[in-house]
Amino acid sequence: MRAIIAGGGIGGLTLALSLYARGIPSIICEAARTIRALGTGINLLPHAVSELAELDLLQGLVDIGIETRELRYLNRFGQQIWVEPRGIWAGNTVPQISIHRGRLHNLLWNAAVERLGPSGVLPGMRMIRASQDAYGVRVEFENGTGLEGDILIGCDGIHSALRQTIHPIDKGIRWNGVQMWRGSVDWPMFEGGDMMIVAGGMDAKLVLYPIAKCPVDANRLTNWVVTARIGTQNDPPPRREDWSRLGDLNELLPHAALFNIPFVDVQALVSATPEFWEYPMCDRDPLPRWTDGLFTLLGDAAHAMYPVGSNGASQAILDARFLADQLASLSPRDALLSYEAERLPRTAEIVQINRSGGPERVIDVVSHRAPNGFAHIDDVISRSELDAIAKGYAQMTQSTSPH
Repeated sequence: MRAIIAGGGIGGLTLALSLYARGIPSIICEAARTIRALGTGINLLPHAVSELAELDLLQGLVDIGIETRELRYLNRFGQQIWVEPRGIWAGNTVPQISIHRGRLHNLLWNAAVERLGPSGVLPGMRMIRASQDAYGVRVEFENGTGLEGDILIGCDGIHSALRQTIHPIDKGIRWNGVQMWRGSVDWPMFEGGDMMIVAGGMDAKLVLYPIAKCPVDANRLTNWVVTARIGTQNDPPPRREDWSRLGDLNELLPHAALFNIPFVDVQALVSATPEFWEYPMCDRDPLPRWTDGLFTLLGDAAHAMYPVGSNGASQAILDARFLADQLASLSPRDALLSYEAERLPRTAEIVQINRSGGPERVIDVVSHRAPNGFAHIDDVISRSELDAIAKGYAQMTQSTSPH
């Protein structure tokens, strides 16, 4: 059997490496002609890191990322709402890794080239058409070439071409009216250099965490995200060409000025970032099915979700592991259906919960009840209510079938 993987992002590369570990040939077809270390920071939660560790990638992750020790939820005045240990400090056998998305992608890409060989990882292959019959699949690409295989997995992101093939009538991308500005810059280390903060509320939020060590020991490559509500859920999403463009500091600074974090000057941080980007916060409605015969979807192509709770990349990695396991033990058609039956309802639930804020709903609740701050957090929200929001989300998103 040979699997064709449309899309060489985090999900597609992890799938190829997982299939390789099980002796199943695959070929990755990536639309980009040149592979560059693009993007800003992401978090890999322990349940995803453990899957990459089984692919002998843990040391590489530790070398280029940060093992996150603690997560703090704050209001916009820097008052603490919730704090919890993360990764190995929370009793997990592997760390949570905060990492630059481009460096993670390079690690996975290089591992795939080394294990699959250069002919197994092909850049400049943008899929334009796919067909199938009783014997397999055929994929045609923008450059005029074509490939045949036994199955096709669409790992081609929120704008997935294969999703459009399987679901030609789709409700499309949903925007919640929130705009995100994201950047990273070398910055003096704060709070031990391994702490993540989420501050404010959904109308204005700050996410801040280090993602790599720097040549200057006292500094960290620091990832920041500022979000602000600039529209409504009834507004159409920005055009695709406006999804990832250079941000305007003059537009961002009034939003950054809302935050008063004792150990980080947020306005100085964003002002010191040479280049940063803006994106709309978008997702897609959960699908009734991912699989059509010998086609299926994975990662954002299947379940694009709001970037709260650090679950986008982590869920794609879980998809890849479970699909590889099914393909190793079942016929192709049965494997794809088994994969869908397990992963679709789990990720659909996360999509819906993320729309209501996911674990970050704790700061929404507090900012609503105490918009001007508080003397004691217990006067605003009980410990049991905080537990139910934050810990309940973690238990739900970490779940996958035993293996």
